[in-house]
Amino acid sequence: MTIDLRAIPSPKQLLARHGLAPRKSWGQNFLHAFEVHLEIAAAAGAGPGSTVVEIGAGLGTLTAHLLAAGAEVDAIERDRDLCAVLRTELGALPGFRLHEADAVKFDYGAHARALLEAGKPRPAIVGNLPYQLTGALLFALLEYDAVTGPWIVMVQKEVADRLCSPPGNKRYGGATAALGRVRAIRKVCSAPAGCFLPPPRVDSAVIRLDPRPEPLGEVGDPKAYLHLVRTCFQRRRKTLANALLGVGDKASAQRWIAAAGLDPKIRPERLGPAEFAALQRAREAEAEVEVEVEVEVENES
Repeated sequence: MTIDLRAIPSPKQLLARHGLAPRKSWGQNFLHAFEVHLEIAAAAGAGPGSTVVEIGAGLGTLTAHLLAAGAEVDAIERDRDLCAVLRTELGALPGFRLHEADAVKFDYGAHARALLEAGKPRPAIVGNLPYQLTGALLFALLEYDAVTGPWIVMVQKEVADRLCSPPGNKRYGGATAALGRVRAIRKVCSAPAGCFLPPPRVDSAVIRLDPRPEPLGEVGDPKAYLHLVRTCFQRRRKTLANALLGVGDKASAQRWIAAAGLDPKIRPERLGPAEFAALQRAREAEAEVEVEVEVEVENES
């Protein structure tokens, strides 16, 4: 069974067909721009043999474009009414699988590993992320970086600008440093408010986060790295030496900075992921020495 792209119903038609209306309390804004759907499908590499996990499939308009390109799609949707629409409209199509679940709590790792064990490629992750859940979803995905392919997500334009900004830029922030260590981030296309039904109050953009061949700096404890980055950016206007007081004392901060080969007077907002990783490695190395000393003391006693 094939899908005629031009015959895919619009969100307005689907809502009318099923007697539904967007839920404002859930931030439901349905993408209807044909060209943006095509941009997302192309950025996801949707085609025969590809696998895609779609976050918030909604009415299934993007899902239909992905399926039309030949991809297998695992669609995640928590709204029961929208799940009924998806089953009715797309349930009979080959390659379509629906997961009635919360996208923040979904086990992307187990799903991706099952695909890999079946000989399929790492899945691309696509979705129009609810504005209020953007951070939670991106950091949830970060835990499964090693087993997922590119992430192609719709976010608020200002968030896209921040995530694509280099160190030192006024838009550059902690999320960029946190995600950028393992993901290369670039903008795919813009999606003004008029691309949605109903139109939100802000413009959006599609970004792609590609897995890096090698991280920008290895760390032993990725969660501790994230904590370090968040703490420093909470004090982004302070010098690095002062910003690090959020995770250690003054003497420790000076040792970490020296080991990482950084200027103690630089501000955190000017550091890239590799520099933060160097700081984290210095912290980990010092912690290992402390553990070894404690073990020696215990053995001697």
